[in-house]
Amino acid sequence: MATTPITPTDRLSKTTMLGLIAMGVAVLVVANDFTALSVALPAIEKAFHTDVTTVQWVINGYAMVFGVCIVTGGRLADMFGRRRIFIVGTVVFAACSLIGGFASDIWLLLACRFAMGVGGAMMWPAILGMTYALVPAEKAGLAGGVILGAAGFGNAVGPLLGGLLTDTIGWRWIFFLNLPVAAAAVLIVMLIVPRDVESGQNKGIDYLGMAVLTAGLLALLLALDWALDLGWTAPLVVGLFATAAVAFVAFSFVERRAGDDALVPKNVLHNRSFAAACLSTLFCSAIFFAALLYLPQFMSKQLGFNAANAGAGLLPMMATFMVTSFIAGRLYEILGPKLVVSLGALLLGAGMVLLSAIRASTTYHELVFGMVVLGIGVGLFYSSVTTAAVTALEPSEASLAGAIVYMCQIAGGSIGVALNTVIVVSASSMPSGIHAAFLVDGTLAICSALVAIVAVGGAIDPERLRTLRHHHRAHA
Repeated sequence: MATTPITPTDRLSKTTMLGLIAMGVAVLVVANDFTALSVALPAIEKAFHTDVTTVQWVINGYAMVFGVCIVTGGRLADMFGRRRIFIVGTVVFAACSLIGGFASDIWLLLACRFAMGVGGAMMWPAILGMTYALVPAEKAGLAGGVILGAAGFGNAVGPLLGGLLTDTIGWRWIFFLNLPVAAAAVLIVMLIVPRDVESGQNKGIDYLGMAVLTAGLLALLLALDWALDLGWTAPLVVGLFATAAVAFVAFSFVERRAGDDALVPKNVLHNRSFAAACLSTLFCSAIFFAALLYLPQFMSKQLGFNAANAGAGLLPMMATFMVTSFIAGRLYEILGPKLVVSLGALLLGAGMVLLSAIRASTTYHELVFGMVVLGIGVGLFYSSVTTAAVTALEPSEASLAGAIVYMCQIAGGSIGVALNTVIVVSASSMPSGIHAAFLVDGTLAICSALVAIVAVGGAIDPERLRTLRHHHRAHA
């Protein structure tokens, strides 16, 4: 394999920088929406005189539809143009945000949230594809850092912004705020990102593959969600798991017959490095989602934090995640995917082991160091594993690659939350349950690191490291 020399004098053009800013703004629209409404649920519950079982679907419904539709969104972006699909998805997202802001009952609000999930599933893979296309191949790590850094910023400020709006002018403004941000993102993309170039390939749309995969993912995510309330042996839950299994088996046969028109082409399924990146993501997503769920639970129920303070209590993790994501791009360029992804996974595990020291007497300040280590691991891992997955495939499949990786995040997170919940509720107390669950999560991180060491990103390039050492000596 040819070695790309490390040339720090390589500068990105002004147009490329503006394009990356546009992508960052676009990511904020999607990422902020995942967390901003979490602190507004009690206010929404009160406004519509409903219960928490119903209102939770404001969050869960959006995330579930997003996760189910994202592979289809990625394939459509690669086929019909990322710029075009991004604009369509953003219009859907913004229009449903406007309607949701004026919703007169909970059911209209939920319908808007589900439709926003479809819009987000079109936007996210298109954003990834456009971002990686904007930068040269040797700067791919920078692209991943920008996207995940912006996502980390959106996730971090979401609870704070949502809480501020809810307590002042009302929760509906969380929806209305999406409109100017979405409009700005679309305007900048239209001005900066080149028009989609027709590929000339007359590929068909794999409608059957889309339908079967959507049915399988929906059944799996619903089964994992409802199993926590109904029990793992409930007929409905068992039936959903069986439906998911049948759908995934059927999907493999459907894709084999679809040939070049397949939703997930054969070369994607058989790419070893890409598959390893997805598997590594599956393991680590259980960790991140578990931390997002149970750290605020501990702060609220054991430390007496209110909802806003519990959201702010995650800042050591989320802010470190954001900053590290930007730094990870440069580290990726220097060290390559294998080392950075593996290090990120190991730090994720280290963070969970540190946090597993939770006891009933644990104070907030004792959690901070573990959250910082975890945040560094999240920032290193997710931006780098996304870049490793996208660059493992052809540039024409970048949006699909990013979509599949994100689907693995959603699936891994759902499985991880279910696993952690079983451990926590089976324990004698919440602190002891979190202690046991976080130790299991640390083990999952080790599994993720082993997968990365063995198969992500090919072999470590010693020539690249020698070039780096020579460069530093020359400038010492």
